[in-house]
Amino acid sequence: MSSNSVLKKRCSVAVPALGFLVFALLLLGVLPGGAPVAHAAEKQQIHINGYGIDVTLDPTAHTIKAKTTVSFTALDNLNAVSFGFNNALRVSSITDSKGQTLTGENSPADSTIRVTPSAPLTKGQTATWTFEYAGILNSADASPVPGLKLASIDAPISYLLYAARWFPMVGYMTNRFTSEIHVHVPHGYRVIGSGFFGAPKMDPATGETQFDFRWNRLGFPGTIIAGQFLEPYAVDTGTNVRVYVTDKHKASGQEYAQSADKEFDFFSSLFGQPESNQLNVVELPDDTVPAYWAPEIAAVAGAHIPGKSAYRLLANTIAHQWWSSQVSPATLNDAWITNGMCRYAELMYVENTAGKTALSDAILDVAAGALAYDTIPLADSGRYTAFSPEFQSMTYEKGAMIFHMLRWEIGEETFKRTMSGVLTQYADKPVSTSDLEKIAEAQSQLNLQPFFSQWLFSTGAPAFKNKYTVYRLGNGKGFRTVGEIQQDLDLFNMPIEIRVETEGKTVDQRVDVVGTQSQYVIDTFGIPRKISLDPNNWVLKNGPDMQVRVHILRGQELAAQGDYPGAIQEYHQAIAVNSISSLASYRLGEVYFLQRNYQAAADAYRDCLRGDDDPKWTEVWSYIQLGKIFDATGQRDRAVNEYRQALQTNDNTAGALNLARGYLQKPFKPVDTDGM
Repeated sequence: MSSNSVLKKRCSVAVPALGFLVFALLLLGVLPGGAPVAHAAEKQQIHINGYGIDVTLDPTAHTIKAKTTVSFTALDNLNAVSFGFNNALRVSSITDSKGQTLTGENSPADSTIRVTPSAPLTKGQTATWTFEYAGILNSADASPVPGLKLASIDAPISYLLYAARWFPMVGYMTNRFTSEIHVHVPHGYRVIGSGFFGAPKMDPATGETQFDFRWNRLGFPGTIIAGQFLEPYAVDTGTNVRVYVTDKHKASGQEYAQSADKEFDFFSSLFGQPESNQLNVVELPDDTVPAYWAPEIAAVAGAHIPGKSAYRLLANTIAHQWWSSQVSPATLNDAWITNGMCRYAELMYVENTAGKTALSDAILDVAAGALAYDTIPLADSGRYTAFSPEFQSMTYEKGAMIFHMLRWEIGEETFKRTMSGVLTQYADKPVSTSDLEKIAEAQSQLNLQPFFSQWLFSTGAPAFKNKYTVYRLGNGKGFRTVGEIQQDLDLFNMPIEIRVETEGKTVDQRVDVVGTQSQYVIDTFGIPRKISLDPNNWVLKNGPDMQVRVHILRGQELAAQGDYPGAIQEYHQAIAVNSISSLASYRLGEVYFLQRNYQAAADAYRDCLRGDDDPKWTEVWSYIQLGKIFDATGQRDRAVNEYRQALQTNDNTAGALNLARGYLQKPFKPVDTDGM
């Protein structure tokens, strides 16, 4: 299975599909802004200051022809300079500012081109080189990430994502630059880029239209999307948020514009105005990443535009206008700040629209992602490449959890001031982990070194145990709960919420947990009926339930990569922790079904139906899958019975009832892929 397929599986929002954590893996490997990168240990040779690009796109021939001038400063004495460069592109000439011809050598293994200057460069020297090149871009064969299309010249949509290295680049996600880009496309195409200026210019001789883009602020403006888009959708004529879709998705255009406008306004009120008040939401083809960002651009694959869950992916993508575009990581080790905050901004929007309970539930999915690859400190995450599951899990999921916990640690208003402070002080600049810590300490007047040391420079999460005794107080004054919180991390130091529920009033108390044993005393008027630790899921914690989630998550990752034996092993480990986990049994049946091991699949689906029914949708989909198995093995009467039982659940999650009705009319055939 190609990595492109892997990413699509990870980002699926259809509940029964392989990506079960609705968004825990949404950005695992795709992230708007995700891309191939060198290891953090590699020293950057140059700093790129700006680009001038003139590019012609021919969707009929799938070709690109470009002339790119790059201005850069040497960061050391150099005899040669390496640029990231797409393997599908062929350079016809490289010249310096004096017109002298330079030699370049391609390295397909790491998608780079090594250029030798006419004379060695000295540290601090500024140079300007011009590259002329062309190529065919319509597959993932030469992509910087094997199997993943990051650029394609095709109809009705052509796209050149910054991550595709379609121009010579260095310092992905960290080297901020300016640009002026002129794009020539056939008549009938609209082009979306960062910093559009002037009106499109029509050339009567060629029939081409030129679109001009200028981005004068330091940033990452290297994404171009050209398509046969309809007139943009907007909430009203004066809005600064516009949605560009093809005819295929025109039915969703206006509703999507309303969602985008609401989310842009919410983040503007939360974080302040972004570096630009313009936002273009643009449709991408379905054969690339589910979402991508650039200054003034939130690009989303067409398959992810309709549907009830579409607003979450859109929110995450829009949040990058602040957390990636306005501020960027100083190094890849700091990418957890921007990636994690985009993930958490998405969750804050969920909280805003669906309430605190929805946030608390969503956090459980994020926590599982945070622990899935928790093998090295987050502060060292830059050693992984940006499309690796490890990097994405650590920077997006654990990064989001750190912001969630920081919000609990320092309080709501202080957290908001901290985030605003980062965006204000580091606008159009890189930000480091130490910078964030200093701002948070200044705003909160707290020593946050223990907090950041625990979550950035260590691994693991505490597994809490609560031991307590309830005493009746004299003179009818109520009850006293005397307890001890135990956990397994000796250096742990963080406040935890304890909730005591009585027949009358519920009491919440904040307790500082330091070390492996911490005592507390809570008085209540009514007799305690239930005592719980961290009821609102403010803290990343381990335990049996979380281990089940983590094993299932890893299993899905392996299944998405085509490693079915590994996935089966993970699902069995989940079942070993919780023998009645309906979700683990469902996922096990899913893999067996993909292998056409129908008996094993049927057994797993039956176990799912006998399990804890969590989540609820596993019931209706198990009946459907059993029906498909009976159809595939020539047992139509038994298949019909399963489809009818599916209908009796009255659960239409991901269109389950519609599918069951369809199979009642027409039997399933193994060549079908519906519902998988």
